[in-house]
Amino acid sequence: MRHLAGMIRFLRLLLLFCLLALPAQAGGPLAEDAPDLRAPTPVEAAALLGLSGPVQVTREEGGVPGWTVSSGGAVAGYVGSTWEVAGSVGYSGRPLDVLVAVTPAGTIGGALLVRHDEPVLTLGISDADIAAYVAGFAGHDLTATGPAAGPGDLPDVISRATVSTGVIRDGILRTARTLAIARGVIAGSGGVDRLSYTPATWGDLLAMGALTEMQVTMADAAQGLAGAKVPVEPGPGDFLHLWAGIIDTPTVGRNLLGQQDFTKAVGNLGAGGAALIVMSSGLQSHRGTEWKKTGIFDRLTVVQGDARWQPTEDRYQMQKRLRAEGAPKMKEISLFALPPEIDPTLPFTVEVMATRPTDTGEVAMTVALPYALPDAFRLAPPPEAEPLWVSAWQKKRPQIAIVALMLTVLTLILFAQEWITRRPRLWRTGRLTFLAATFLVLGMGLNGQLSVVQVVAFVHSLLTGFRWETFLIEPVIFILWGFTALGMLFWGRGVYCGWLCPFGALQELTNAAAQKLGVKQIAVPQALHERLWVIKYSAFVGILALSFYSMHYALIAAEVEPFKTAISLRFLRAWPFVLFALSLLLAGLFVERFFCRYLCPLGAGLAIPAKLKIFDWLKRRPQCGRECRMCETKCTVGAIDAIGRINPNECVLCLRCQVIMNDGTQCPVLKRRARAEAA
Repeated sequence: MRHLAGMIRFLRLLLLFCLLALPAQAGGPLAEDAPDLRAPTPVEAAALLGLSGPVQVTREEGGVPGWTVSSGGAVAGYVGSTWEVAGSVGYSGRPLDVLVAVTPAGTIGGALLVRHDEPVLTLGISDADIAAYVAGFAGHDLTATGPAAGPGDLPDVISRATVSTGVIRDGILRTARTLAIARGVIAGSGGVDRLSYTPATWGDLLAMGALTEMQVTMADAAQGLAGAKVPVEPGPGDFLHLWAGIIDTPTVGRNLLGQQDFTKAVGNLGAGGAALIVMSSGLQSHRGTEWKKTGIFDRLTVVQGDARWQPTEDRYQMQKRLRAEGAPKMKEISLFALPPEIDPTLPFTVEVMATRPTDTGEVAMTVALPYALPDAFRLAPPPEAEPLWVSAWQKKRPQIAIVALMLTVLTLILFAQEWITRRPRLWRTGRLTFLAATFLVLGMGLNGQLSVVQVVAFVHSLLTGFRWETFLIEPVIFILWGFTALGMLFWGRGVYCGWLCPFGALQELTNAAAQKLGVKQIAVPQALHERLWVIKYSAFVGILALSFYSMHYALIAAEVEPFKTAISLRFLRAWPFVLFALSLLLAGLFVERFFCRYLCPLGAGLAIPAKLKIFDWLKRRPQCGRECRMCETKCTVGAIDAIGRINPNECVLCLRCQVIMNDGTQCPVLKRRARAEAA
């Protein structure tokens, strides 16, 4: 035993070393796993965007990175990488890279899978299935609102690959949307409403914030331009009375200018353009006359963040009068087509500078008029695609209810174990019934089989950036893991291994049938039994360590688990896998739970954190292992040593030892007490 305990301690230290070997990577993807970004070839870019002629692919580094695809000198679309744009990490904890193309019309042109290390995709689904799934995103409208924005035009996730294909779906949609917003294809915060019209007077427009106003009196100007050769005389009049606003919304433009002038003003703006109106009265002109020589309105500046733009003659249109009821008489009315660097949906400032010569140069005063597009004139932004995990939980409500019912029943069994184990027939019937439900309902029906692959994926997600959404995509698996994690604190690993593992249940049920038919059981010598434990712990540490080198090879090594063959794929697999699974079940007919005892890496992985359990529910007597060794010989997995101690690393919480201890017809201690009382 000391030799075995030393070996297990060594394996735990090795596991800890594996987990701590990369502490510097905890904030981001593992450097060795960051894929080399492969630019789409012209042929691939053309295929993604449905183009037949030659195209040019240009790398874009600023802002959101990606590639611009041009054809015939015009932009034909944009391509982005899910790994680069969205930081897409698969269920395996490794980068998941898909090239996504977005058309200028705001649709997904196509998608191309470049790299993945997903477990189901590696060993359970064909490349053709994945290619068809990824290609199915072509045509999805990123600008749609209402019912059209739903998932109806998105491909269905692949059965038995729900998590992995869900992660692919999330990465494609987030990358496409981010790329479309960054390239101006769709509005990120809602565009300008260019359709709505409501009759409004000048006062109404001011009240709703369609126009902003600034008034500078002659007294203000005299103070601001003090020192001028020709001083500004203070007085009651206006030095500059300024108004400004975006007129694209018909409620503003039509009411201010009338239908004919409004159509003329916005007709040549182009897609995504916006028109700014600047109006003024008073002594100071916001235009001046210098622009007629230089072509630049040097008195006027539009400021938004770090961007400063002075209007030019080619973006200017003169307006002679206003049509809005109650509008004051203006000295100057100017219309300007805003450039792409000025976003009309974001706040900006219109600055008008006034200058006067002095004896030594000139003095200047700037009038700043802030403007923000009112919410009433904004379109609602295109809705974010509903996270797949939300729809998955909604669609699987019946399955969730079934799992919740089974977990509730199991909780009652474990809390009432003393009452149940005093009734051997009830315990036996209840346990076999529950195990049958675990195999048939939880396993074959709901595919609720946990795997060491999920443990490895969880470890890698902690190192590369944990995301709840990844694990929430499959509700049955998530609930089982949550219950298993909580159960390990109360009862240890046996909560899952002994009651909720479909393959473990299948082993115990087939062994029970074998014993009923008189199949002789093989008693493994204790010394050999304890040394064989090392296999499963070595398998777990080996798979985890190998995953840091190559997830692909780690997934191949994880095939030591027959779960995918027997439960997920229901034995519909290549004959070597089926033969391996059947061999384990055959061995289990002679050695109860043979695979659980010696080979299961998942059980080994659960045994390590199960040391943290805070309760000890299983009772022992001082005579156990000294005067009586019946529990040791009857234990399902040989978890009781020669002196009666229960090894929590191996116990599957079957409660058989508790039944024996409470059964007066089996327990020698109770028999002796009964004879003493009878005497």
